[in-house]
Amino acid sequence: MVRYVYDFEDGGRDLAGLLGGKGANLAEMSRLGLPVPPGFIVTTEACRAFLAGGEEPEGLCADVSRHLSTLERAAGRLLGQPDDPLLVSVRSGARFSMPGMMETVLDVGLNDASVRGLAKVSGDERFAWDSYRRLVQMYGTTVMGVDQALFDEVMTRLKEARGTSDDLCLDAADLAWLVEAYKRLIHDRTHRDFPQSPAQQLREAILAVFRSWNAERARLYRRREHIPDELGTAVTVQRMVFGNLGHDSGSGVAFTRDPATGRPGLYGDYLPNAQGEDVVSGVRDAVPLAGLERLDPRSYRQLRAHARTLERHYRDLCDVEFTIERGTLWMLQTRVGKRTAEAAFTIACELVREGLVSSDEGLARVSGDGLARLMFPRFDASATGEALAHGVPASPGAAVGVAVFDRAQAVRRAATGEEVVLVREETTPDDLPGMVAAQAVLTGRGGKTSHAAVVARGMGKVCVCGARDIAVSAEARRFTARDGSVVEEGTVISVDGSTGDVFLGAVPLVASATMRYLESGEQADSVVSAVARALEHADAVRRLEVRANADTPEGAARARRFGAQGIGLCRTEHMFLGERRKLVEEMILARTDADRDRALAALLPLQRRDFTGILEAMDGLPVTIRLLDPPLHEFLPDRTDLAVRIAAAEAAGGQPDAHDVELLDAVSRMHEENPMLGLRGVRLGLVVPGLAAMQVRAIAEAVVERTRAGGSPRAEIMVPLVGAVEELRLAREEVTRVLAEVGEETGVPLPCPVGTMIELPRAALTAGRIAEEAEFFSFGTNDLTQTTWGFSRDDVEAAFFAAYLDKGVFAASPFETLDREGVGRLVRIAVEEGRAARPDLETGVCGEHGGDPESIRFFHDVGLDYVSCSPFRVPVARLEAGRAALGSTGSSDSR
Repeated sequence: MVRYVYDFEDGGRDLAGLLGGKGANLAEMSRLGLPVPPGFIVTTEACRAFLAGGEEPEGLCADVSRHLSTLERAAGRLLGQPDDPLLVSVRSGARFSMPGMMETVLDVGLNDASVRGLAKVSGDERFAWDSYRRLVQMYGTTVMGVDQALFDEVMTRLKEARGTSDDLCLDAADLAWLVEAYKRLIHDRTHRDFPQSPAQQLREAILAVFRSWNAERARLYRRREHIPDELGTAVTVQRMVFGNLGHDSGSGVAFTRDPATGRPGLYGDYLPNAQGEDVVSGVRDAVPLAGLERLDPRSYRQLRAHARTLERHYRDLCDVEFTIERGTLWMLQTRVGKRTAEAAFTIACELVREGLVSSDEGLARVSGDGLARLMFPRFDASATGEALAHGVPASPGAAVGVAVFDRAQAVRRAATGEEVVLVREETTPDDLPGMVAAQAVLTGRGGKTSHAAVVARGMGKVCVCGARDIAVSAEARRFTARDGSVVEEGTVISVDGSTGDVFLGAVPLVASATMRYLESGEQADSVVSAVARALEHADAVRRLEVRANADTPEGAARARRFGAQGIGLCRTEHMFLGERRKLVEEMILARTDADRDRALAALLPLQRRDFTGILEAMDGLPVTIRLLDPPLHEFLPDRTDLAVRIAAAEAAGGQPDAHDVELLDAVSRMHEENPMLGLRGVRLGLVVPGLAAMQVRAIAEAVVERTRAGGSPRAEIMVPLVGAVEELRLAREEVTRVLAEVGEETGVPLPCPVGTMIELPRAALTAGRIAEEAEFFSFGTNDLTQTTWGFSRDDVEAAFFAAYLDKGVFAASPFETLDREGVGRLVRIAVEEGRAARPDLETGVCGEHGGDPESIRFFHDVGLDYVSCSPFRVPVARLEAGRAALGSTGSSDSR
């Protein structure tokens, strides 16, 4: 039979896929001899079987009963025993951390009889009734489906009647009343009673945790974090320990290093006389862990020692949950902690320096996405003025947006393109859609370990928590600052997640220290130094070259400063805009060969100057220049605008402008129903006399000019949109003819390789033949994605991509991350067949995927020689090319 349940002693972190992250790490801590309350784990296999079949898998109930009996014998008491009850927690635990996205039920085993036994054996009647009301509330919400807000309303009314805002001010009688009120609420809403059977409570709690795997917030989180839906969650059943037994008890969350900055030391929050969910929810303000050192020095010393043990064992930042029960410390969870990009680079660098990890492992601990976040601008400190409020800097960065006070408003406004800041008293897992939509999150309560902080760090969102200077009113849709300023919904605010400051209005931005380093080499702080070391190591180990897409000398120079090893795509169409558009119009409107030649002759020196500047900026490095690609009508005025101008002139009784009439005739003649698939790319060069020859001559003369100036130009000529080898053969004949002519005229050799862009499925499928004429392939994955999927990016992204992502058709947009099954297969076929025909064939990619971390790993695996991306993505591509060479598939700052 399938084994569905494991004791802690039987597991370890190597079984995280089966036991979930929480269960595997509890088992690991048990192996290390740390004080872990005993328990057992129901596997992810059981969850998957339950979700697939819709019912409890055969044998699970008996398996749970056997392990529960073992737990009861060790404890010396039974689950829910009336005079001295054993109580357990039932917690979710997926393979990858999903903080707050699934369900937990605490104090399972309490009922109307055992609550009195718990009061007697603990000597604290209030504690017993407080534990019972927590169970009824959690069970009612998680298992029986009653809205959490209804329980909150009952609690709020009771506190108002008692004249308090703090749960701790409610006595045992109040909490006993609350339990009965909660049970009535459950019956009214479900027509079922809260179950008194401890065995029923345990069974139904386990199944409810399984069901929470497919809760909407969990599905949304997985989509965002690219966690597969089929993994399922494990369930950890563990003997309860209590942090709400008085002032010698409490609960907390600790990090072995600061998860926001990476600085060493024990960081976190502690809440006396509280359970763990009180700390995470932010329902009461916790104290920093330094406060625990004053309250309970012995427990603090033990916690610090255990934290050191865990960090050295896991060789990474660890996130720890703990409870102190009447002076005894218990470790309830550990995991490799989520962290900001700043912390990820700093910690990786420090762990390498300390000898805990190798340089390769350190590189695997950071990510290109994290580096991109470090390149974002920061607020200009000289223009911030006085802060409106200040809170805990929980997730660094700078964000500006309008204040909104609920998730629905955040989603709605963001969908219209507006930038928003989600402001809440504290967030809950249900706020996830709003957090995804927002630029930043601001809360009135909570600290670095609150739900808002943990989730925001995982998503790379700016976050300030625990801003006590503000009073948030979600109902009134506003918050009030300490100075009396009222910020209504829709007001622009600026949130600094690095300092914790909140400002009214939009604060100007300046380049980040990381960006200044990339531009000038200035290493301003430890984070920048860590980035520099990571990039240096990535450059040392990567096989892929990284080039840039640039079409101006300025862009080429910037790309080179960022570490580009050449230009993989120089788009010549960008050189025909502005004042030069008139010359293109003249070429299109030419009625004779002589007229066309005059227009082309006027364009030639302008093109030559462009190419000369770019080749100078990239001297000694390859520059791949793509011949004109878009259809010519894109260089002409809009057809409708011309028709309206002509009609207006005629309606006024005048003569329309003759040039407008001529242009309209040309536009109408060249109009195409689907220009993307029309007269463009190689077809232009074959149909429009002299156009390709002019561009090739401009390239050749620029190479001559740079060579005579003592430079080392390396121009490569790329023919776009080839679908058949015959097209490339004809185009190549003209290219080589012009190169030969210029070489003969100047006496300067022109060894310019000629290749093509693979951006049509037919080109990929006939790559072996095309390679007979091409010295290199560059994959234009933007158009290859469009032609493979059969849709236009501009038309469909806003139309239905969001629905496709929600329905799971796409795990990510195929224009952001390469579609490996379809487009990726075409790339693989083209590389294999192209190199079979021409072993020395150079291959690269110049679509936007060239800067996407996930896609870069595929390009490395498929054997491309280089990736090319926008200049600003070059550092990201360098880092990810290094990680790809090491086989890294993820990083500790992403999951």
